[in-house]
This record gives sequence, structure tokens and C-alpha cells, in this order.
Amino acid sequence: MQPSSQRVPASDGLALHCLEWSREGVPMLLLHGFGNEARVWDEFAPLVAPCYRVLALDHRGHGDSDRDPERRYGYDALVRDVEAVTAHLGIGRLVLVGHSMGGRTAIRFAGAHPGRMAGLVIVDVGPDLDWRGVLKIRDEAARTPDSFASVREYESLVAAALPMAGADAIARLARHGLRRRADGRFEPKIDPAFREGMRRDADPKEMVRQTQGDADELWEALRRIPCPTLVVRGAASDVLSPETAERMVEEALPDGTLAVVPQAAHAVMLENPRGFADAVGPFVLGEA
Repeated sequence: MQPSSQRVPASDGLALHCLEWSREGVPMLLLHGFGNEARVWDEFAPLVAPCYRVLALDHRGHGDSDRDPERRYGYDALVRDVEAVTAHLGIGRLVLVGHSMGGRTAIRFAGAHPGRMAGLVIVDVGPDLDWRGVLKIRDEAARTPDSFASVREYESLVAAALPMAGADAIARLARHGLRRRADGRFEPKIDPAFREGMRRDADPKEMVRQTQGDADELWEALRRIPCPTLVVRGAASDVLSPETAERMVEEALPDGTLAVVPQAAHAVMLENPRGFADAVGPFVLGEA
């Protein structure tokens, strides 16, 4: 099943690229993580398309969506984008599925609009982050070259970053993650502003302070979300710790469930797509 493609108006005068697998049923919006794009959901989306109106966004500065010339890439902007896109598409009540950065965006949106939520799936992220994974992601982004001689060259880099992912997923990420320049070389679609920010030295104390402020806000948002919520953790994750995942469902979420997917680290839906489908499928199909 191949999705249709469209560009939809978002906030701040930007347009975002959106994939749509089906047009009937309760809307399900899929939000990818940092450095990825909507095609990370290619294996999962067709499984739920018979029961949902399934859509996936490229966040601003990612994939085929607009880059923001003013570099407004904070979570407030990402939430405004979801609000604007759903309004344009006539979406009221919906299910949100968000991975990593997309998961933190989904938590904020759901906390701000609890009455619109039919369900929520948070994939391998939480209010408190494991710094091992965060620093690994920052380091990989900072070391990514500005361009590549071929798609295969970039594919090798993606494979090294995701050693548990299958060859088909790696090839798909590489194919959709690049654009060809006028000189014939290939460059990542993500706005270079992201990599520039990660190449600059950051004050560790300031990073911790900002992250703690985000964590407090996210814990409060989780407590405001009444809909059934599934927290998905990769068993080998270095971003979402077991302790944080358990606290999310036991102490914060009013109706939370935890699923731990084996043979997967942070990129659960790419590293073990069958395990991800086995965890998320019954949850969302039971709520359809």
C-alpha cells in the first residue's frame, strides 16, 4: 500500500509534507523523531490503515517539509504545527503516535487538548531522558557530513547508526532522507541548522537545567491525559529507562499501559517492526 502525498499549511507561514494511507475512520497522526521523516512508519501504517485514517507528517526542517528561516524548531512550534495541520485537514478527535521528538510533541499536544484525544502511543521517550542515548544522538548528528557522493554512502552511515534495523528499512531511510544537489552530490534533507546547533559546544549545566524544566512540564502534561495511552519501550533503549517508563504508566498517566519490545533499542518501529506491530496493533485496533 502506497500513501498519497500532499503539502499542508502549518504555523508560521510554513507548509509541511504529509503522507496519507487511508481517508476513512478515526484519524491517526504519526509523528517521527529527530533526523527522520514520515517514511519511518511505512511498515506500520498499512497495518492500521483499514481501521483508521492514517497520516504521517514530516516535521518542519525535516523530510520534504519547509525549513524555517527563523529556526523556530522548539516544541512549542512543533505543537503549533500539529494544531494547524489538524485544523486544515478537519481533524478533531484523533489518535497520536509519536516517536522520540515526535513523542514529546504528542505528549505536549495531548496535555493541551485532552478532550481531542482518542488514544496516544508514546514510543521510546519520556519526561526524563537517559543521557547516554541523548548524547549519542547529538554526536551522530554532529558528525554527519554535509553531503555524500552516493545514496549508498549515506546508507552505510544509517546502517552504522541503526545496527538492529533490517536492510530494507535502512535502504528506505537512505532513499527518502536525501536530496540531490545541482553538483550531483546528495545532502540530508534535514535543515543544516540542526547540525550546526549540535556542533557548537553547549554548557552541560545549562543543558541539564533546560532538560529538567522540560521534564517537569511533561510530567504535568501526562497527568492531564485521560485517554488510553500506550508507552512503548525498546528493551535495549538507551533513551527511555525502565524506571521512567514504569513511572509514566504507574504514577502519571490516568490510563497508561507499558509494552517492552524485545530486540529493539530506541528506533523500535525500525529495529523490530513485527514486535512493534504486535505491541501497538492490539492497543490501537482495540480502540478503533
